[in-house]
Amino acid sequence: MLNKHWLTVLFVLIVTPMVANFAHAQQATDPLEHVWYNEEQTAKIQVYKGADNKFYGKIIWLKIPLKDGKPKVDINNPNEARRNDPIIGLLLLKGFKKASGNTYEDGTIYDPKNGKTYSCKITRKDNKLDVRGFVGFSMFGRTTYWTLAE
Repeated sequence: MLNKHWLTVLFVLIVTPMVANFAHAQQATDPLEHVWYNEEQTAKIQVYKGADNKFYGKIIWLKIPLKDGKPKVDINNPNEARRNDPIIGLLLLKGFKKASGNTYEDGTIYDPKNGKTYSCKITRKDNKLDVRGFVGFSMFGRTTYWTLAE
């Protein structure tokens, strides 16, 4: 027969993993929170949820990270003081709110190729993202397609 001590140990061994699994399920990440390839697969963007519960995305990898032997920088940034900021680590996506199951809105996307920032809407479709940048109305924009990288 088991004494009280062993019953307590047995109880802890059984219950602790169940509590840990429940806690992990409560902290599950949003399906948007992954690393994504841009359409050309020349960059990887890490999408994450900020402390404000909005979603952000930064470049974490470039297929060609160097130019003239030095890390690529944000040469087209409209703010001259930011033109020496490295592209790796650059925040592209800012301030997205989850609107419905697969849609994220009210954010912006920065295009380092031209230094412009656009309103943006993201729609997740399984392992792909439709990333639509626009000025004013969503119908006046362009959609690019990102794929899951990791």
